[in-house]
Amino acid sequence: MQTITLTQPDDWHIHLRDGDYLAATVPDVARYFARAIVMPNLTPPVTTVAQALKYRDEILAHRPAENLFEPLMTLYLTEQTSVEDVIAAAQSPDIAGCKLYPAGATTNSDAGISSIANLYPIFAAMEQHQLPLLLHGEVTDPSTDIFDREHLFIDQYLHPLIEAFPALKIVFEHITTLEAVQFVRDAGPLIGATITAHHLLYDRTAMFQGGLKPILYCLPVLKRDIHRAALLEAATSANPKFFIGTDSAPHPRNQKENACGCAAGCYTAASAIELYAEAFSGAGQIEKLEGFASHFGPDFYGLPRNPETITLEASPWTLPQTLPFGADELMPLRGGELIHWRVRSEAQKRA
Repeated sequence: MQTITLTQPDDWHIHLRDGDYLAATVPDVARYFARAIVMPNLTPPVTTVAQALKYRDEILAHRPAENLFEPLMTLYLTEQTSVEDVIAAAQSPDIAGCKLYPAGATTNSDAGISSIANLYPIFAAMEQHQLPLLLHGEVTDPSTDIFDREHLFIDQYLHPLIEAFPALKIVFEHITTLEAVQFVRDAGPLIGATITAHHLLYDRTAMFQGGLKPILYCLPVLKRDIHRAALLEAATSANPKFFIGTDSAPHPRNQKENACGCAAGCYTAASAIELYAEAFSGAGQIEKLEGFASHFGPDFYGLPRNPETITLEASPWTLPQTLPFGADELMPLRGGELIHWRVRSEAQKRA
């Protein structure tokens, strides 16, 4: 049986929600990941250090006993964000960066930015204080084809942004296109990108085969297979600018399977590292998983790599079709289906 031992991985982009939902999401992410960057798009959004630290305490209250999982927090940028907010975030060891959502781009993004140029003074402060900018990179003009939103964002906003702020560290989150891969690859060393498991494993055709599959609906939306292939090539290339970020995003089942609209997001926290292993193994590059999942993220953020290890084996198992989610239930990606890798041993000290 094929096995692989990895430095314990981290998740550099996850949604945990809040309230009773944390009892489901926190144990899932803490099972195999040592750290995770937690997105701030709650209702209301997390816009100050005080709010972020309160949210962090709520997350830690649901961390399993004797587990050392560490949530890394973010602030949600709005038109009201101040330079003082940036300085306070940069001075807090628990804040990893600030997240920019274009208004209307995804779940709970209504408080996001309608004009990126309005935030240039904030970006200048982030650059000065070495606070990373985490970007949801899509234009939100309703006249734009949803499959074009990412590459148009690159042309209209990202190129001018990196020219204006060459010393600003930027993470292009959950990239989905060949154009995004090329942009990150060609940009300077301060530009990185996260890639999700679902964008490595599925293309847009999968959403429609055998009927519409709400479980695969996410934002940014799945793209054509040429883009999925480009993402897989980037993830398995050992280029340190590309690293793991699940974008695991839970929703109650009645919001995912809804005749009036399907909530955007794939829940992968219950099986994320196994899904990545499946993608890398399918490409014949399982040996490249450790760099992508365990090394390149902490290196980019200037954090130490984890001292523990986990071991995965090529052994199929079936993920439950539904999982508890507060008073509701959620449908995890690949629920009720075989996953072809599993974690054999949880975090252990490296020998």
